[in-house]
Amino acid sequence: MIEVLKSADDLARQNCDVLVPTMGALHAGHESLIKLAKTKGDQVIVSIFVNPLQFENKEDLLNYPKTIDLDLKIAAVAGASAVFLPEESLIYPTGYKTIEAGGVGEIYEGKSRPGHFSGVLTVVNRLFDLVKPKYAIFGEKDFQQLFLIKQMVRKLSLPVEILNAPTIRDANGVALSSRNSKLDNDGIKVASVIYRTLLLGNLGKAKQVIKSEPRFKLDYLEMIDANTFDLAKEDTENKRLIIAGWINQVRLIDNMAMGSK
Repeated sequence: MIEVLKSADDLARQNCDVLVPTMGALHAGHESLIKLAKTKGDQVIVSIFVNPLQFENKEDLLNYPKTIDLDLKIAAVAGASAVFLPEESLIYPTGYKTIEAGGVGEIYEGKSRPGHFSGVLTVVNRLFDLVKPKYAIFGEKDFQQLFLIKQMVRKLSLPVEILNAPTIRDANGVALSSRNSKLDNDGIKVASVIYRTLLLGNLGKAKQVIKSEPRFKLDYLEMIDANTFDLAKEDTENKRLIIAGWINQVRLIDNMAMGSK
């Protein structure tokens, strides 16, 4: 059985090479993060903590899927050395410092989910402080989150290197997410329109395709400069198409670097 860490003392006995932060409900996408982490170091710690600060909707927090027994098995099979299961009091002791996400944290996902990214950065900063990893790995599916975490690491000069992991998709191109478990089979089929839209690589054509699927309620669809999160221009070198919306009240996000498949 995989080792479970719950306290600061437990962590003090570890020498973490790579941290894989999660909120649990692990799936094949998380497995890929753990396996990639193993290529950077032997000691891989998976943290599981459902962070209340990043939920603007209390009902969403309460209903977030919790599958801890399965999570421990998945982490072990994927090659994790240990799983960190902290209590909220350890993550957020009296006097903890909130990290503000700034301007990029207030657009796109940040606009639709006020305070979300400040909550993400705060918990990630606390995990870095507690676990002290050499590397931490995050998936590109949550590209705005990845961008902001890298920005925080630079601004605070944190002694950790952030690693990107490619988005893992199912056979229909749907990006794997814990939220997918809330969709029925028909909803998953509808979600495939997101991938088809991204593959077009053209904002105008993408908007036409996404409108053809009325069961997907679009929040935003935009072409950005991946280096700044400004709107992309004709001569922007690192363009990325980003999208978010709802299927049966389940929020899905995705993105793709232009030129990639």
